[in-house]
Amino acid sequence: MHLSFVAFISVFLTLFTAINYYIGLRTWQTLGPALPLPEPAFWLLWLLLASTPVISRIRRLRATGSTSKPLALIGGYWIAITYYAFLAWLCIDFLRFGAAWLHILPDNPAAPQFIGLAAWSAVFVLLAYGTWNASRPVIRRHRLTIAKSPPNLSRLSAVLVSDVHLGPVVANPRLEALIRLVNQLDPDIVFFVGDTIDENVTFFVAQGMPEILRRLKTKFGAFAVLGNHEYIGGQSEQAVAALETAGLTVLRDNSLKVADSFYLVGRDERIRGGFTGVPRAPLARIMADFDPFLPIILLDHQPIGLAESQQQGVDLQLSGHTHRGQFFPNNLITRRVFAVDWGYLRIGSLQIIVSSGYGTWGPPIRIGSRPEVVHITIDFTGQEP
Repeated sequence: MHLSFVAFISVFLTLFTAINYYIGLRTWQTLGPALPLPEPAFWLLWLLLASTPVISRIRRLRATGSTSKPLALIGGYWIAITYYAFLAWLCIDFLRFGAAWLHILPDNPAAPQFIGLAAWSAVFVLLAYGTWNASRPVIRRHRLTIAKSPPNLSRLSAVLVSDVHLGPVVANPRLEALIRLVNQLDPDIVFFVGDTIDENVTFFVAQGMPEILRRLKTKFGAFAVLGNHEYIGGQSEQAVAALETAGLTVLRDNSLKVADSFYLVGRDERIRGGFTGVPRAPLARIMADFDPFLPIILLDHQPIGLAESQQQGVDLQLSGHTHRGQFFPNNLITRRVFAVDWGYLRIGSLQIIVSSGYGTWGPPIRIGSRPEVVHITIDFTGQEP
C-alpha cells in the first residue's frame, strides 16, 4: 500500500480522535449533569460510538451478508455527527469567547445546558434533512455539440453515472431504483465513471448486484472505469471481473471505437500507481493512431488532467469523484481543488461534465448537493475547420 495513503489514514485517525474528544468534553461539560449515567460510563459509551466508523470499515471489507448494514449505518452516521457537531461546537465556543471578551455572558446557571441542547438539536436537524435529501435523486440534463461528423451517427443520448458506492449502505433497493431511472431515459449508451463498488467486491457479488446491473437497456452498451474506492478496497482486479459479469465493459487505460462512429477512452484511476506500483499510462499513448476527425469521449474518475485531455484533442471528458462535497461546506473546498467540481466547463474545444454522484460515501447523507443521474444529449454538427 502506498506510504502516502498510510500517512493520510494515520493523520485522519489522529484528527478524528482529537475531534471526538473535544466534542465529548463539551457535551459532558454542558449536558453531563442532566444525563442519567456517571462520567466513566459516558466516556465508555462515547469511545464505543467513536470507534464504530473504523470497526464498520474493517467489517465491511470482509462482510458478505446484510447483517453488516446496521454497523455500517452507525459508523457512517457517526462520521456525519462528528463533522457537524465539531462545526457546531466550534461556532459556539467562538461566540462564547467573543461574548466573554465583551463581558456580555449571561449569568444564568441553565445557560450551559441550553447551549448543549441547542448544539445537538442543530446537528440532528441537519442529519434528518441530509438523510431525506440523499434519497431523492434528480436527473441533470446537458445538451452539447461536438463539431465533428461521425459516419453513422448524428446524435448520441448518453447517461453518466458516478460514485454509486454499492455496498451495505447503498444496497439493492437503491441500485434497482437507479436501473429503473436510467432505463426510463432510454439511452444509447451508459457511462459509469468510478466508485461503482464501495470497496467490498465480495459483498457486491454475494448480494446479487451484478444481476441487477444486467437489467440496463442500452443500444451501444454500458462502460465503466475504476475509481479510488475500487483500489482502496484492495480488490481492483476482482472489481473489474465483477463489473464485467454485470454486463459493463471496463476500460483501463485503453480505448475502443463505438458503432464505428466515435472513440471511447477509459483512463485508469489516478491512485493506481500507489496500489499496484504501475502508474497509469499517458493519454498520448492510449490515443495513438486515432482518426482526428472522429469524436473522442474520455472517462476519468477524477476531473483532473484537463490540460492533457485538451492537448490530445479530447472532445468530452466525463468525471465524478467530488460528490460536490457531499457535506456542506465541503463544496467550498472542492470548488478550489478542481477546475470544475460539478456541472459543465469548456476549455477551448474540450468540454467537461462532472457529476455529484448517485450514491454516498459513509453515511447516506447529502447536505449542499443532490444525488443525480446525468442525461447528456450530444449533437454532432460537422467537421471542425
